[in-house]
Amino acid sequence: MSTVDQHTFRDAMACVGAAVNIITTDGPGGRAGFTASAVCSVTDSPPTLLVCLNRSASVWPAFSANRTLCVNTLSAGQETLSQLFGGKTPMEDRFAAARWQSGETGCPRLEAALVSFDCRISQVVSVGTHDILFCHIVSLVRHPTPQGLVWFDRGYHALMRPAC
Repeated sequence: MSTVDQHTFRDAMACVGAAVNIITTDGPGGRAGFTASAVCSVTDSPPTLLVCLNRSASVWPAFSANRTLCVNTLSAGQETLSQLFGGKTPMEDRFAAARWQSGETGCPRLEAALVSFDCRISQVVSVGTHDILFCHIVSLVRHPTPQGLVWFDRGYHALMRPAC
């Protein structure tokens, strides 16, 4: 049985493009948010997606306590917001950089997001250093003219809808 080291795995994963998301929460555990590309659909019946969160992340206690989150998928041109939520920027400054509304769960929903999925965490599975949060979608809001943002080869890339 061969083993794959961490560096080789990370280099290989740089070849897998993914949407850029800001994951937010608010509730008894506090208001928090982080940037993630480790998000994917699980099933449409019931509508469920998953989010991977490192248990050593500073935001982990808030998400663990609140048991709700909003997946805000970013549009092209929102790279700076992604960087704010992906770094060591104080939480108050992260949220001050954009306009937010409260979703059905009370989680912050980014007004300019490509799409926002307001969710309740239905199950948590721990694997290695991360928790996999299975999230039941209670509501969603889509932007009418999508121009996506993906992370690929360790950089941001815009996805534009072709002219019809």
